[in-house]
Amino acid sequence: MTADATGPTDPAGPNDRRLAGLARFNAAPFLVAEAALLECCGSTRWAHRMASYRPYPDLDSLLAASDEAGYDLSPTDVAEALAGEAAPSLHEDAPHAARLALHAAHAAYVTKFGHPFVICLDGHRPSHHVDQVLAGIRARLAHDEDEERSLTAEEMRRLARERIIELVTAPSPGTAPDTGAGSETPSPSVADRLPL
Repeated sequence: MTADATGPTDPAGPNDRRLAGLARFNAAPFLVAEAALLECCGSTRWAHRMASYRPYPDLDSLLAASDEAGYDLSPTDVAEALAGEAAPSLHEDAPHAARLALHAAHAAYVTKFGHPFVICLDGHRPSHHVDQVLAGIRARLAHDEDEERSLTAEEMRRLARERIIELVTAPSPGTAPDTGAGSETPSPSVADRLPL
């Protein structure tokens, strides 16, 4: 491992980091793993089930278990998970008009459906997120409650998968994230959940 003015570097590639992250997740104390999982999906039953089924042999198995547990969530479990989701927001430097448009669209969505709007934006560039969120809210406002309930549960499953990948592939504590072409710095809200 080498260090420069920006801090230590992570000599491990993404695959090595993924294996190390999965090993940390599998070895974490139950309550630590459960708390980390609650950051991925706010359903207590989902997080408990996922933590109980450890160890997972590989990331694909972990993601498959996440999907299965997500499909088994009751409406009460989904409501609990949604209660922990924040309303979509923009960086404080975003144009005022965009922030107002997002706020108004989200307020209309909450009024109709009674919970925050959720959407998984993996595969979309950050510069396109506001457009994707606004388009998603506008399209989904046309749904009836059953249709939107089903789509919301699917978006929650997709978000859980994305957050689990972030959790497991985060650099080990004390190493800098991989900043190679196309990579993004993991969010500390999920990436720092397994400080082992």
